Amino acid sequence: MKNQTRRRFIKSSAALMAAPAIVPSSVFSKEGQPAPSDKVIVGSIGVGDLGRRHHLKNMLLKNPRIEVAAVCDVDRDHRDLAARDVWETKKKKVGVYEDFREVCERDDIDAVLIATPDHWHALIANYAMQCGKDVFCEKPLTYTIDEGKKLVQTARRYGSVFQTGSQQRSDKRFRLACELVRNGKIGKLKQVDTIIGGINPGSWQKPATPPSALNWDFWLGPAPYVDYAPNRVHYQFRWFSSYSGGKMTDWGAHHNDIAQWGIGADGSGPLKVKGKGERHPNGPHDVFFNFDVEYDYPDGVKMFCHSGPIELNGVKIDNGVMFTGSDGWVFVKRGKIEASNPELLKTEFSSGDERLYLSNHHHNNWLDCIASRERAICDVEVGHRSCTVCHLGNIAMILGRELTWNPEKEEFENDAQANLLLRRPMRSPWTM
Repeated sequence: MKNQTRRRFIKSSAALMAAPAIVPSSVFSKEGQPAPSDKVIVGSIGVGDLGRRHHLKNMLLKNPRIEVAAVCDVDRDHRDLAARDVWETKKKKVGVYEDFREVCERDDIDAVLIATPDHWHALIANYAMQCGKDVFCEKPLTYTIDEGKKLVQTARRYGSVFQTGSQQRSDKRFRLACELVRNGKIGKLKQVDTIIGGINPGSWQKPATPPSALNWDFWLGPAPYVDYAPNRVHYQFRWFSSYSGGKMTDWGAHHNDIAQWGIGADGSGPLKVKGKGERHPNGPHDVFFNFDVEYDYPDGVKMFCHSGPIELNGVKIDNGVMFTGSDGWVFVKRGKIEASNPELLKTEFSSGDERLYLSNHHHNNWLDCIASRERAICDVEVGHRSCTVCHLGNIAMILGRELTWNPEKEEFENDAQANLLLRRPMRSPWTM
């Protein structure tokens, strides 16, 4: 039976009983706490910096609705520290794993949270759903566009509840900005600008023997084999195209997601894309670090994605999203929202206005949907479509020409060369 929690098992079993049964006290909650049968049993896969510091310590272990049953990482030091965190917080020993498949195959685990490097996201999420798990997966959701299409298919086939880690959708400022835009409060939308920041190209570090705690071959997984170097792993993997798409997919997966929300393109995307970017001339980081990408959406809406910083409508911006309409503008970033007319921010929406999905906490929204089986605020298709915008930008910069995109077919029009970049070969034995 698909993803049956203990709570649902107890309820369904009770319905079949013809005689009264004695229910153990452990089923019921202590005052102010969820019953054990109401908790979601979670395996945390990828417990490095973001996975441990943000998700495990601040979100999973502090949430009374969650029981962490397993931690997993290909770096022994990471998984041992994570297990220690669980013990110190909950006085509970958890399963400690190197291989994500062992976590996904545990019958007692309801859901997994994935915070691995980007080139692993889709493989692990797809396997987890096939094992009957609900999924929270960090952004950027995928390494390629075809991976996203596959994840959507798998989620729909198995009825999985899927939350993409684009948590700005659960922030009231970003929701307000998009509601103002979607309801014409700045007039007809003309232009959207996302400013996501660049990177400072690093210097080479010589290949070295991997640390004894790190399974380097497993860390590479489906990516081509290369010798280990200290600045290829952990946070800096983002700047190597074998594992990620640079800032375009890193911060772009956040701000381009909000752009899609404001435009109203969650199930669609742009029609054309072109861009230019700079790469470090002799490495080691081979992603685009300085760039400007232009997208054409229906109804004449233009979107520009910049490494920045830039000035727009008299506002100097190094990070954030600017919506410009015929009658004004609204700018939003984490912790801040501004408008050409400050009174717009006090707008009281009427019953005839379009209201967007309300979530005040990204992880709790995931838990709510696991219970209700409804789709999360950043469902797998939303995450896939927003990530697609980022991948399109990188592909346009790689090819150096304007491309025509068909968002219904999710392929480039009459462009075999560009369509080859929708997927990647995977190093054996990994397939999806």
